[in-house]
Amino acid sequence: MQSQESNDKEIVTGQVALTTSTQVITAETVQAEEVPTIPLESLETINALQPEIAIRAVTATQAVSVPVPLVVQPAEYHRSISEWLHIWWDGLRLHYLVFPLMPLLLGSVLAWTQTISARHLLGQFHLTHFFATLVLVILLQCGANLINDYYDYLRGIDKTNTFGVGGLIQQGIVRPVTLLNSGLTLLALATLGGFFLAIISTPLLLLLGLAGLLGAFFYSATRRALSSLMLGELTVFLIFGPLITLGAYAVQTRHASWSALLLGCIPGLLAAAVVYANNMRDNEGDAQALKYTFATRFNLKLSRTLYSILVLGAYVMVAILALPHGTPHFMLLAFWTLPSLFIVLSGVMRTDTPAGFHAIMRETLQLETMFISFLVIGLLLNTFGPLIVHLALHTL
Repeated sequence: MQSQESNDKEIVTGQVALTTSTQVITAETVQAEEVPTIPLESLETINALQPEIAIRAVTATQAVSVPVPLVVQPAEYHRSISEWLHIWWDGLRLHYLVFPLMPLLLGSVLAWTQTISARHLLGQFHLTHFFATLVLVILLQCGANLINDYYDYLRGIDKTNTFGVGGLIQQGIVRPVTLLNSGLTLLALATLGGFFLAIISTPLLLLLGLAGLLGAFFYSATRRALSSLMLGELTVFLIFGPLITLGAYAVQTRHASWSALLLGCIPGLLAAAVVYANNMRDNEGDAQALKYTFATRFNLKLSRTLYSILVLGAYVMVAILALPHGTPHFMLLAFWTLPSLFIVLSGVMRTDTPAGFHAIMRETLQLETMFISFLVIGLLLNTFGPLIVHLALHTL
């Protein structure tokens, strides 16, 4: 009985203590002895445990340290030639040579078809000039890629990008200065070769080559890079569209053409769409590195709309250039890529992850390859088709 009473007292006491501990103390009712205090000895002990704070001046430095490799090889380990080739293959981003090769092929074929006639079935094509131009655009593209990696490393861009290629500095494989010197060397070789090609073909190539060189370098170089000023898509459109297409045309014919300029807008729009998908994939990392692109400035819905406009713009250009009377109608063969168009448009509308946008970027690159290939086939059919019919009727 006494035990039951003591338990009841403890319960009541606990309830009173709980009520007292949850009571809100106001300034009008508080008493000095009710204010919770901390013993002075405890404060002195905490203060003694705290480290002293010293203020020292920090001098800014431009020194860049080489990151520690993700995988450290033994000291006696030496990479084979095949391993180095694979490393530089990824670093040079040779998978993206579609960008310069498609407009180069389009402009060259356009120039060739305009020289073909019933009297000259093979037309006139400067094969040496074509291969020289091919080497120059490859050097320009590879040099720009290496310089892009170098300045992205300096500015902290793509540090956490698990989908991008390259990253030779981030992996500790190549020293930053080595990558920069390699990129500048490739651009210097492209400049020297372009100068001699302009001498033997047309001075117009000097102007086009200078524009391409400046665009390739300042796309990512310096703190005010074009790619960080919301000018990346425009730069890619101009270089990998009208500029290379018109340059390839001028190398063969030694003059400019409005048809080459307009036709060059098609690969330019698709290349810009690839870059836009890439920026949508890297949206979060670019925003943290203060790299301003359309994808970082606009919401996802608007970015999807702009990407769709770029891709659909290529089809609109083909319709404008191939539907009217007297135009090369066989260029409409490019519309055979409509199933691929549906895949990329439906995909970009559904996905919202970096992995999804990476897949869209790859599919857009494939779409550009097929699209321009069909355009080239259409130009050839439009030229040789009537000639074959004419020769057949003349023979009969």
